[in-house]
Amino acid sequence: MAVTVKASLGKEKYYTEVIAGENTLITDEPIDKGGQNKGFNPFEILATSLASCTAATLRMYIERKEWDVEKVNVEVELENFPLTKRAVFKRDITFEGTELDEEQLKRLHTIADACPVHKILTNDIEILTKFS
Repeated sequence: MAVTVKASLGKEKYYTEVIAGENTLITDEPIDKGGQNKGFNPFEILATSLASCTAATLRMYIERKEWDVEKVNVEVELENFPLTKRAVFKRDITFEGTELDEEQLKRLHTIADACPVHKILTNDIEILTKFS
């Protein structure tokens, strides 16, 4: 499955409009980096991709199993270490409205790791760039 997004940045420092299909979001840099903090910064968008994909993947599985889970919460912290070329994603998942047993939690952990964004981030990644 391929997706295409387009980011456009004019003269307003770091205020970027990103379009995917019919949807638009704004990214920006924090004030201390010269931006205006009008939207998520690029690292937050990356962490958001993992958090939202994990939540949706878990919800699909929970619905298929017909478990009564009111809410799935996924918090992702991304720490980047540019000098060592390492990034660490810390993912904390909680469920509201039910008590899940150890076997269910073990299965949900496996399902969380099967989320498509998790798979992308843990596979080899290649970035091909062209100027036109």
